[in-house]
Amino acid sequence: MAKCDICNKGVHFGNMVSHSHRRSNHIWNSNIKTVKCKVNGAAKRLHVCTSCLRSGKVERA
Repeated sequence: MAKCDICNKGVHFGNMVSHSHRRSNHIWNSNIKTVKCKVNGAAKRLHVCTSCLRSGKVERA
């Protein structure tokens, strides 16, 4: 579910690096909100990231 329906932004994978430089796996989730939007004139629930909401790429219903 952690994927934007507009820009397909999803999770990011990487390493957490401690002070002693030991590495462990880490996941960064995108800031995804469930929003009611207008799609082709009808209201529909979409998973949208907050950067798409702020930029005005979707119109709220």
